[in-house]
Amino acid sequence: MGKNLAAKTAFIIGVLLVFVYGIVGIPKGGFKQAITNRIHLGLDLKGGVHLVLQVHVEEAVASAVDRDAVRLASDLQSAGIAGAGAARSDASRPTTIVVTGIPIDKVGDARTVFGNVNYSSYDATTNADGSTTLTMKQQAARDMSDRTVETSIETIRERVDKLGVSEPVIQKYGLGENQILVELPGLDNPARVEEIIQSTAKLEIHAVTGGPFENEQAAMQANGGIIPADSILLKGASQANAPEQFWLLKRASEVEGVDFRDAQPSTDQNGRPNITFTLTTEAGDRFYKYTSEHSATGATPGSMAIVLDNKVREVAGIQSAIRDRGEITGAFTKEQAADLSLMLRTGALPASISFIETHTVGPSLGAASIHQGIVAALAGMIAVMVFLLIYYKGSGINAILALILNLVILLGFMGFTGSVLTLPGIAGVILTIGMGVDSNVLIFERIREELRNGKSAAMAVQEGFAHAWITIMDTHVTTIVSALILFVFGTGPVRGFAVTLAFGLLANLFTAVYVSRVIFDSHLKGKERGAALSI
Repeated sequence: MGKNLAAKTAFIIGVLLVFVYGIVGIPKGGFKQAITNRIHLGLDLKGGVHLVLQVHVEEAVASAVDRDAVRLASDLQSAGIAGAGAARSDASRPTTIVVTGIPIDKVGDARTVFGNVNYSSYDATTNADGSTTLTMKQQAARDMSDRTVETSIETIRERVDKLGVSEPVIQKYGLGENQILVELPGLDNPARVEEIIQSTAKLEIHAVTGGPFENEQAAMQANGGIIPADSILLKGASQANAPEQFWLLKRASEVEGVDFRDAQPSTDQNGRPNITFTLTTEAGDRFYKYTSEHSATGATPGSMAIVLDNKVREVAGIQSAIRDRGEITGAFTKEQAADLSLMLRTGALPASISFIETHTVGPSLGAASIHQGIVAALAGMIAVMVFLLIYYKGSGINAILALILNLVILLGFMGFTGSVLTLPGIAGVILTIGMGVDSNVLIFERIREELRNGKSAAMAVQEGFAHAWITIMDTHVTTIVSALILFVFGTGPVRGFAVTLAFGLLANLFTAVYVSRVIFDSHLKGKERGAALSI
């Protein structure tokens, strides 16, 4: 018995030391600093920015359809259907491609192209006028929308991480469709980070098919009163400090944000800030083909427009073929060039975003919340300890030791896992303390009942723990399941509450049942048989 108790006591001390290390680690700069280095504070305690972003997934879907239309036209030409053309339908039907100019004797060849794996996400329908409409399947459009949101989350996370924001929360927002929740605790320069997040940095290079025009009316007149289905009209400047004009561009981009492998801030030959970029191998080959055909010495000389966030930043003639390296010039400051290169380097967002909700929490509010939360926790613990000592006498010390160990394990777990402590998380800690007291009350009352039935102290303790265990397990399992549901479907602080509550309850099963039993057994071991138990 003595060896068994010694082993159990050593195990409890080992667990205590492990989780104390989880709380403070290797102390540097004082005890308080060691704790703050291990246990991170959430937005509501540290202050920062709370954002809810709307991702315009329809832009990514339309862009993908444009690219598929260009590829389809090329595949039809390669199949010997020289007069065929493919273009995305009007804005009211962004997921459809209309194919025209297919001769009757080439319909079979065209259907073979439509059946290509590249177009497996489309349904093909032949129209009365002989044209064919390819409509993206609903499931494919939904999958692309989901991927767009996930890619946006990862891109925003990379940008925020490179800016050094600690413990950010960036995840899907469950209260809206295609929305993202962003919480950035302890920002030194929230305005700049907000600007970086909200800018899509959606950089594209388009072929110029017309312009410049002074206004939209002039552009319409030059094209017979309509904008061609395969073109778009955008506003911007042909170079830095030049007046803004309108340009007619090919709708499908030659190169876009996802094609960039690297981007770095630099300076041009005049010492002005610019951005140098490197394309992926596949995009470089594609860009080389385009620039070779449209360079000054190519078959059809032309120019290209660099478009950033749907605005023309520069229009340049293609002097020679470009493969995978180039530069972007414009009226940039050094900070703007650095921010833009960061956004391109970490990956361009696949679609634009807009702000649904913005809140700024000051650190003074966080300090007040921390103070009030700590005061509430200490006041609650002291009140509970006093009650336990008065009502359960010497056994109350047992419960108090178990509660303190429970708190140490919970905080140590947060330190090891890098969990973020929020105000609801503090509420979870307090609720855990309450559940711990409840467990001890169940055990103590059962022991009292056994003592009233005339059993010895040792037998009463044994029977008390054996009978109370089932009830304690039931209450804890049901509450942990509820916490898991909150974690899966909740966001931000709600998940913080769920984490602290769930692990606190697991720790409570260990402390209220195992540790408390060891303390009772150690106490009874030193007493004579038949001695009374202070409870």
